[in-house]
Amino acid sequence: MNAPFVLAIPRTRTFEVVTSAARLAEIAPAWAALWQRAGGLVFQHPDWIAAWWRTTPHQQRRTLRIGLAWNGDRLDGVIALATFKRSGIRMLEWAAKDHSDYGDALVAPDSDPHVISRLWQHVFDQGGFDLVYLNRLLPDAGVRGLLDPASHLRPNHRSEISYRVVGPWQSGAEWFETLSKKARQNYRRGRKFMEEGGAVRFRLLGADDPREPVLARVAVLKRLWLARHGRASDLFDEGSPVLAALVSVLAELGLLRIFVLELDDTIIAVSINFEQHGTMMAFVTTYDPEYERASPGMVLMMDYIQWSLDRGLAKVDFLCGGEDFKRRFATQSARLSSMIGARGLRGHLAALADRVVHVTESWRAQPQPKAQTSDE
Repeated sequence: MNAPFVLAIPRTRTFEVVTSAARLAEIAPAWAALWQRAGGLVFQHPDWIAAWWRTTPHQQRRTLRIGLAWNGDRLDGVIALATFKRSGIRMLEWAAKDHSDYGDALVAPDSDPHVISRLWQHVFDQGGFDLVYLNRLLPDAGVRGLLDPASHLRPNHRSEISYRVVGPWQSGAEWFETLSKKARQNYRRGRKFMEEGGAVRFRLLGADDPREPVLARVAVLKRLWLARHGRASDLFDEGSPVLAALVSVLAELGLLRIFVLELDDTIIAVSINFEQHGTMMAFVTTYDPEYERASPGMVLMMDYIQWSLDRGLAKVDFLCGGEDFKRRFATQSARLSSMIGARGLRGHLAALADRVVHVTESWRAQPQPKAQTSDE
């Protein structure tokens, strides 16, 4: 008996640029399904983008420009972007850029390999921006494949660094013993100094423990640190809902790991982390400067590294930032690259100005030849 004939109807490839929160909510389930299939990081999850958009204090200066590649009713590609108007220039950048350490597109593993280049071309053709700046690209970021003259994107001179702890250790204690004698002594000295003032406890915040007091404590400590170093971040502004919204996304996805170091009942160091793809990632870390002599941030870091290795995690990733405290413990680093593009006369002039400034600064940074003198 012959098998019944079935006509396969090809799916239709379509592209879309999402510009409203309402449409973002509608496509969130399809986006979340793609995120699972593609093995994306939390920074590319629709809930992360939605939480940022809902709470950003500069929404009036921004527009969403989220590119979608549909294969029939299945979503095969996402490139989550947004514009930000600065000095009259409409910058196209990663959505939630200020709170996302690694930027990339999402592509279904079984989709057309050219889907992202075609999607990017659609986003570019739709316009709504002058200058493109995509940064924090890991060496294996899929979006790096867009670096082609036809895509209107080229490498940019800006880069950042990411430090990690990776090694063959079977336990946290084994890793600890590989540290220098000075590092081990500093850890023990720090704990001993804190113990002179009370009971010291390192712990993972439980799922039933209230997060609000911990997040409030983090914001207070981060504001102290930012003020001392002349910096600012809307993530920690008094009354800002941004941090709580992003942490809630981590919790709802089952990724959240908040580690605290307590002296009696007082939190003196916190690390808001998330665990994904066998890696512990440190999102926000802070400590109480009143106990700076004991280096509570360093003690907490060494504690959660050991905790992670004891549970079989392959890597601890300190995410973006070249701070010295990260470098001291890192066994591996990655250079995060960036790329730039322009659209229209205003965008090309802005890109040219950026290049001129970079060339000028590079020239000034070079050692200048000494003027030769001659004796009379």
